[in-house]
Amino acid sequence: MVFRLVLGCGSVGQPIVEQLATSDGRLLVIADAPSLVETLRDESVPARLDDPTDPAVLDGLETPDEIFIAGDRTDVNRTALERTRERFPVASIVAYLGGNATASDREAFESRADRIVDPTDALAADIVDKTASRSAKHAIDLRAQLSSINGRLGVFMHDNPDPDAIASAVALVEIAERVGLEADACYFGDISHQENRAMVNLLELELANFTRDDPLGMYDAFALVDHARPGVNDQLPEELHVDIVIDHHPPRGPVAGEFVDLREEAGATSTIMTEYLQRFGFEIGSRIATALLYGIRIDTNDFAREVSAMDFEAASTLLPAVDQTKIDQIEQPTIGGDTLEIIARAIKNRDQRESVAVAGVGRIADRDALPQAADQLLAMDGVSTTLVFGFRDEMVFLSARSRASNVDLGETLRDAFDPIGSAGGHADMAGAQLEIGILGGADDEDELNSIFSVIEEVITDRFFEAIRTRPGTPVGAYDRTSEWLFQPDDGERNDGESA
Repeated sequence: MVFRLVLGCGSVGQPIVEQLATSDGRLLVIADAPSLVETLRDESVPARLDDPTDPAVLDGLETPDEIFIAGDRTDVNRTALERTRERFPVASIVAYLGGNATASDREAFESRADRIVDPTDALAADIVDKTASRSAKHAIDLRAQLSSINGRLGVFMHDNPDPDAIASAVALVEIAERVGLEADACYFGDISHQENRAMVNLLELELANFTRDDPLGMYDAFALVDHARPGVNDQLPEELHVDIVIDHHPPRGPVAGEFVDLREEAGATSTIMTEYLQRFGFEIGSRIATALLYGIRIDTNDFAREVSAMDFEAASTLLPAVDQTKIDQIEQPTIGGDTLEIIARAIKNRDQRESVAVAGVGRIADRDALPQAADQLLAMDGVSTTLVFGFRDEMVFLSARSRASNVDLGETLRDAFDPIGSAGGHADMAGAQLEIGILGGADDEDELNSIFSVIEEVITDRFFEAIRTRPGTPVGAYDRTSEWLFQPDDGERNDGESA
């Protein structure tokens, strides 16, 4: 149950108390005006006659979840705020600035309060609605979770992270460090897309790259951003205890964590992280603001895909601090020769049936060349849906794009490839990866090409079948080839085993 504490009760404080008295949870008002306290008690509002700035009074209280500092005088509110923040470092504090604030007062309030109420817009109902909302409760719980961690926090993105995952991880590290917790932004795989590399390099983002064999013992707690389950689209152990999960994708299974914030209404996890920075009252520097805005733009396709009012509000918050020159540089990187070769192969090898084009490009060095090739195919005349795939080591990677209103690529790829690998994404942009054990046992290039030609046929057929079949209907139920093909090569497989 939420415990709300009101310190002082002036012209702004009284309507706040009236609103809070009708809300769920416990309430306590501490004020030094005897007549006011008596009136509140007559109205069945728990009130105590005491000095709200007295450290001894604060020391005798249990820790509240939300604190409203609501006296009329700026100097008294400032003293109460300074002592309250010292006494309750985790609580969410809303402080009324009063009518005679100096520049020094404003600085003191901004450094300690999660939200400042200016006398020019002090509408009680609006204050309560905004601070007692779900997002305010999330902020309170996140601060409490971070403060409960002893040691170092590892903030893990999904494999081969995109701008939204990178920006979200860096933002959570920033929040953790602001509350006194050491943290690292971590990922498995590669950041090979040239725009993503440019983002990391130009903004000088500090990221830790892990391999599956690297020990994780340096971390005492773990957070997942832009994905929700360990071992799914990352290389963490599936049984890992997760402390924090923040994501905007719909979960495909149960999500376990001490603190979980899943908001499908947000177009990007960067949007959620922007809100947290605001709720915590932290100034958002240019480096973080630029990363977060770029993350929102990429995941919402420049505010054209799965966008909500939250995303526009976050963008408007970030924009004043964004380095537009850096964004322009990020968006105009040099395309490498390997990527151009993959695009050329996709165009040459495409299998186009009506408005759907599928292309296998063989061996790849850079998996981020695949979405760029899928984008290039989508730009061709008469094409509205594309799938491009290639293999590296024992994995086949797939990337799909669509601008067809009757195609949901995320569901299509899940229906087609979840039974033989892992897949997911949005309606117009999705991906998958499949483990092909027999690729690791191939001895020469001819053998690899022969195996891949079989793989190419299976993937192409399953995708076209999934496009024709309404999402949710099993695909390839009697495909004997995929039963044995798409699984690790452990030396004990026989053709009768199921996938």
